[in-house]
Parts: sequence; C-alpha cells; structure tokens
Amino acid sequence: MQKVFMMQASATFDPTTLKYNDAGLIPAIAQDETSGEVLMMAWMNAEAIEKTLETGRITYWSRSRQSFWIKGESSGHTQELVDFRVDCDRDCLLVLVHQTGPACHTNRRSCFYTAVREGDEIELMSPMT
Repeated sequence: MQKVFMMQASATFDPTTLKYNDAGLIPAIAQDETSGEVLMMAWMNAEAIEKTLETGRITYWSRSRQSFWIKGESSGHTQELVDFRVDCDRDCLLVLVHQTGPACHTNRRSCFYTAVREGDEIELMSPMT
C-alpha cells in the first residue's frame, strides 16, 4: 500500500488549471490502491474529472463513443476512487482505485498484459474467468 503524505498547504482544486490536449482531454492512469498495479489508461475531460470527484466512481471520456463512460456501468467491473493525483506538469492524472473485477475490456486484470522482451511479445496474463 502506498503511503500518502499530507502537506500543510492546500488550495482549492480547479480542473481548468490542468493542461489538456487539443481535444480537451488529459490522460488518466488507473492504479490499484492496494497492490500498486497499473491497471489501465483512459482519457478524461474537465467534466469527467468533476463527475469523478463528485461521485467517487471513475468517469472517463470515450473518444470512440464521444460520451462519458463510468467504469463498470455495463460490465460491473467498477473502479471506486481512493485518491486523485495530478502530476508535476499538470498534464497527466493518476487515479488510485479500488478495482472490482478485471480492468481491461479483454477481461484481464490489467490492460498492460503484453511485454516486449528480447524483441518478442510475451502475454503476461490470461483473461479472468
């Protein structure tokens, strides 16, 4: 489990202070709060960030559907927000989550299930049953 250090100074968070790409999106990396495993990367816009912080359910922006996507809404493989972090350049997010079920649409625990080793692709995990 990661240790969270609290600093004395705080400021009200404003999503408009983040650095978004030309499409108004920012990458968000989901990490399991217990194991530290990186689960997936998806995109958020300012409204998805606000929804995530308001509800505690991770809300992404689906580029293919051009709509909000609440993780697990249809699959039941939910992500509950534990901690929300902004990187030093303010152009990437880290969401520490409590993951229920697989995070990947391929039914694997993580989207990062393929390694490249000595020029070969190696599948590191099978779909969950």
